[in-house]
Amino acid sequence: MSRATTDACSLPLRSRLCDCASWKAVLAHRQRIEPLDLRAAFAAEPGRAARCTATGAEWTLDWSKQLMQPTTMALLLELARERQVPERFAAMLAGARLNWTEGRSVLHTALRANSSASITVDGRNVMRDVQHTLHRMTHFSDAVRSGAWIGATGKRIRNVVNIGIGGSDLGPAMAYQALQPWRSPELSCRFVSNVDGNDLSMALDGLDPEQTLFIVCSKTFTTQETMENAGSARAWLVSALGEAAVSRHFVAVSTNEAKVRAFGIDPSHMFGFWDWVGGRYSMDSAIGLSTMVAVGPDRFLELLAGFHAMDEHARTSPLESNLPVLMGMIGVWNASVLGLPALAVLPYEQLLARFPAYLQQLLMESNGKRVDDHGDAVAWQTCPVVFGEAGTNGQHAFYQMLHQGTTVVPIDFICFRTAAHPLGRHRLLLNANAIAQAQAFAFGQTSDEVRAQGTPEPLVPHRTFPGNRPSSFLWSDALTPSTLGALIALYEHSTFVQGIVWGINSFDQWGVELGKSLAVDVIKGLEGRTGSATHDSSTDALIRALRATAP
Repeated sequence: MSRATTDACSLPLRSRLCDCASWKAVLAHRQRIEPLDLRAAFAAEPGRAARCTATGAEWTLDWSKQLMQPTTMALLLELARERQVPERFAAMLAGARLNWTEGRSVLHTALRANSSASITVDGRNVMRDVQHTLHRMTHFSDAVRSGAWIGATGKRIRNVVNIGIGGSDLGPAMAYQALQPWRSPELSCRFVSNVDGNDLSMALDGLDPEQTLFIVCSKTFTTQETMENAGSARAWLVSALGEAAVSRHFVAVSTNEAKVRAFGIDPSHMFGFWDWVGGRYSMDSAIGLSTMVAVGPDRFLELLAGFHAMDEHARTSPLESNLPVLMGMIGVWNASVLGLPALAVLPYEQLLARFPAYLQQLLMESNGKRVDDHGDAVAWQTCPVVFGEAGTNGQHAFYQMLHQGTTVVPIDFICFRTAAHPLGRHRLLLNANAIAQAQAFAFGQTSDEVRAQGTPEPLVPHRTFPGNRPSSFLWSDALTPSTLGALIALYEHSTFVQGIVWGINSFDQWGVELGKSLAVDVIKGLEGRTGSATHDSSTDALIRALRATAP
């Protein structure tokens, strides 16, 4: 994409997708190529794999097994141009208020930009604030890791408990597992998010209060689940060490100094971030404090460098070789043109077992919208349902449906050439399974091929695989802090590309609020108090039934 200087604060709302000539061309193209057969496509184009492969920021994308003809991507890229994808991306990098429903800039890319960069919001260069916070995080992490930070009784910290939910939990928890080879052996991290008391109880099981540090992550310090868990963790600590211990065993990632101070946390132990960082884009902000404590500032900086490398690839690469644009337009094609309702993310890397859950929030909270920028109901499918599991475990769970079920599900395979923990033939077998599954999904097995294997005729239909199950294959040399950062940024930007094309705001999340606001009155009912709302008969019955079991 080229880096335009357009200020998106003054950009008008985009035209409706259905009015775009390039969109109409894509739809007409789809009708002309029905039905598409991947076997025939590969046979007709020996160089298909080479044509459909692109590389950037240490990642390679092979999208040759998508249900596309040679001209399909060119039409999709013309759609991206008409929808002003390069201009919108440049406007985001420049600090424009692309999150227009909340009046906010969208600047998670500033969190990993070069320290010499100048990015201005409301006349202030935000990079000074970013670097200041990063410096404070580094100083704190070094103190905890070295043992210089001690608890109330003089013992060093051995256990860190991150308390948050959504973006304040999913990113740090995923990164902690993914970066296991670089974690300090002197420290362990646990993560609490669910308001279900079992989550906190299990996290605290076996921990020594004298050697436990809590990181409470809530921008407003009012998030219901987080503050309930934080309050119970505080009571656990105080019962063992007394009130005075709170300031040595709790730190906050927040911007609400008054509430942080009231909780008993010294404001000098508060790490802030900004309203231009959305929760699901925040793991490289102070929300990543637990990550930095676990792997150290140097590895955290490598993570940020990987993010930035993909940012730069997205900013500077032509659309034809731009990984986020290619992936984003593949998603538009599969969801909105082919009408495929889901996306399976299959990392063949156990260290990325939490990555599909992280992407569920990133993709579905960003683009799970039913109205466009004009407030009109969209007339096409937007975000798919995202699910996944680490390979090869998923093969023995839901791949049966992917191969022979009635719903066609596009797939993203993620793979690495080498292993962080080399062990015998394990990596070879893992990668062989990933490659073979992609092959099987694409080409299947015909009934004639099944018969040629000597299969009894009554079993032939059961052993026939239709194929034509589209997939992309992402691979890198090794999982490192840098490649992890680049992978996350790749999905961040491809999600944004899709939002631009669909004409929706990828950065708000109003759908999260309704259930939270209704819960306030339901809580009163479960506590036996009278609420202000009038409920339906089902809700009233559930309140009565569950109130009887409440403590």
